[in-house]
Amino acid sequence: MAKKGQEKNTKNKAKHSKLMDQKKNKKKVAEALRKEKLKAIVQKAKNAKD
Repeated sequence: MAKKGQEKNTKNKAKHSKLMDQKKNKKKVAEALRKEKLKAIVQKAKNAKD
């Protein structure tokens, strides 16, 4: 059975994929940066403790 109504909009699929990839990469970079900052803070606290 074929679908009734309008065809699925596939024109913006590539654009959407690109934007979603950008969003994922941005989040990944931010998370990595946060981890590095936390590591630096922990290391600084360890050095101050000793």
